[in-house]
Amino acid sequence: MELDFHTLDVFTDRRFAGNPLAVVHGADGLDTAAMQTITREFNVSETVFVMKADNPTHSAKIRIFTPASELPFAGHPTVGTAVLLAELRAGVVTGDMDSLVVLEEKIGTVRVGVKLRKGSAAFAEFDAPKLPEAGGPAPATDLLAAAVGLEPSETGFANHRPSRFSAGVPYVFLPVASLAAVARADVRADQWADAFGGPRAGNIVVYCRETISSSSAFHARVFFPGAGVVEDPATGSAAAAFAGVVHHFDGLRDGSYRQVIEQGFEMGRPSHIILGMEVAGARLTNVRIGGSAVRVTAGKIRVK
Repeated sequence: MELDFHTLDVFTDRRFAGNPLAVVHGADGLDTAAMQTITREFNVSETVFVMKADNPTHSAKIRIFTPASELPFAGHPTVGTAVLLAELRAGVVTGDMDSLVVLEEKIGTVRVGVKLRKGSAAFAEFDAPKLPEAGGPAPATDLLAAAVGLEPSETGFANHRPSRFSAGVPYVFLPVASLAAVARADVRADQWADAFGGPRAGNIVVYCRETISSSSAFHARVFFPGAGVVEDPATGSAAAAFAGVVHHFDGLRDGSYRQVIEQGFEMGRPSHIILGMEVAGARLTNVRIGGSAVRVTAGKIRVK
């Protein structure tokens, strides 16, 4: 049996940047073990399997896998799959076209607005299916710094301190003082277990306020070796959780906010994630994740 597939680069408007994504179509006949095997074959940070939706009014049901395990939700697979399904449905884009793609994910139903423009990369944006929640105290600063090869004195800026937040996938957020410190960060396997309780536990976002792009608000790197991906070029689920960090430490007033998080530069895969936030009554009431995506390859994979 052969199934069609596409690959895309996500959170970028040009090929060979952003976060690669594989999307396998017609995957209804595959079991979990087969999906995990195929994911390891593509060997990108995430692979999506598209199936018929349980609700016939929805666009598709999808399952998302890293090379090591299944995820209930992830941002770059959501953006990339929505862009791909909208483009395939539209055919040739001759002008401005707006589309709604409704995806059934493990975390719940995700509605994605897609903008198709002739001559430009498609752009997709969705409301995070869960608002970020604090996850209790983060590991000690010296342990976190050692886990990514930094000194404790290089961590923190303004009032930002290590924290835990999740919007479906949990992350520890480690603020550092400069781009130079972020660039030196690297997973130290011998120290990682001390910080997270095991060599395959824990996800960490190293971030700073100093940026490469003048339009960006934060620069970030994301490490989660337990998922089979030591470093990820662009991480929408981390951006959704990061809204909790920004709201908590920056004391956002009631209103609407739109910030750009840059990621992947150290990997040669520059990415830009749009983070939208709504605050009312001093509480986060909505988080939106957006970005562009471009198709790179198409083909067939023999699965049986």
